[in-house]
Amino acid sequence: MDDFAAVIMAGGGGTRLWPISRRKRPKQSLRLFGDQTLFRIAVDRLLPIMTPEQILVVTVAEQAELLQPQAPMVPASNFLLEPAPRGTASVIGLAAIRLRRQNPEFVMANLTADHYIANVDKFQKLLLAAYEVACQGELVTLGITPRYPDTGYGYIHRGELLGTFCGYQAYRVEAFKEKPALATAEAYVNSGEYVWNSGMFVWKASRILDEIEQQMPALFSGLMEIEAALGTPEEGRVLEEVWHELESETIDFGVMEGAEQVTVIPADDLGWWDVGGWNRLFELMEPDEDGNLLVAPKTLALDMHRTLIYQDPEIKGERLIATLGVDDLIVIDTGDVLLVCRRERAEELRRLVQELANAGLDHYL
Repeated sequence: MDDFAAVIMAGGGGTRLWPISRRKRPKQSLRLFGDQTLFRIAVDRLLPIMTPEQILVVTVAEQAELLQPQAPMVPASNFLLEPAPRGTASVIGLAAIRLRRQNPEFVMANLTADHYIANVDKFQKLLLAAYEVACQGELVTLGITPRYPDTGYGYIHRGELLGTFCGYQAYRVEAFKEKPALATAEAYVNSGEYVWNSGMFVWKASRILDEIEQQMPALFSGLMEIEAALGTPEEGRVLEEVWHELESETIDFGVMEGAEQVTVIPADDLGWWDVGGWNRLFELMEPDEDGNLLVAPKTLALDMHRTLIYQDPEIKGERLIATLGVDDLIVIDTGDVLLVCRRERAEELRRLVQELANAGLDHYL
């Protein structure tokens, strides 16, 4: 399928995985699961159904220098550089104008570089099913069947059945719901009508630009200025000037919540997780009999339960980490930083990162 492309969004900072994730070594460049980085894993799971030339990567310049050597098969010209982070709506719009310029019928799969997917074969089949639906003018999203009432994900209310595509059922989307309180999440899961919002979308480039024009006209106007300069000597200057004036917004909130012709394909048994914070590792790795995750070469843990100890593999030498009588902690050692926090407060790491910035301690970021 020459008219199918993937757009990997790889410009995030990953502050909830601080202090391992830093500005000079963001989350997508980390090797959390074996020898490959999250970014390279994201590229590799696309290659059986796409060529490297069909993969675009949107990131900032300093991260592109870090990511390109990790996936040298992807052409350097396929790395689209955003002058500064402006939210996923702008990122997807930037990729869409590039693809539409090549072919108005281009279908684009919008993916991220920080997802874990265990069942890669099924993921590929789901993308091909979503492609078939998107060819009919639908905005398609992959929804994850909830395993429990998680308050860290947005939810999608599933409506009537539209049909079966490549063996997978597709449903009309009734509504997108923001991250709910626990009682609401429990009601969603019990109803059987809701799926987690994975943040993975498939649509025609021209179709999403039409929707951006309706939902975010100021963003669309800026994108049209950038598109007019593509391939000209003014491209870099126009992109830089226009980009910083664009509204910073997510595609979910800025476009999808008010969009029409939106379809969801439930993705059962995909083994999908958004590696959004340290607590997610308890879902992705097998804890020991005390519920602990010990990802460090030398540990001595006595009477410890439900605790993560993670030592940066980049540290030279083997420092012993010893604990006694502690429960429900996150302990992260990077050599220059030792983070200790309660597990239930791990989602608040952005606060700590902001305090470091406020205190002028940017060298730790």
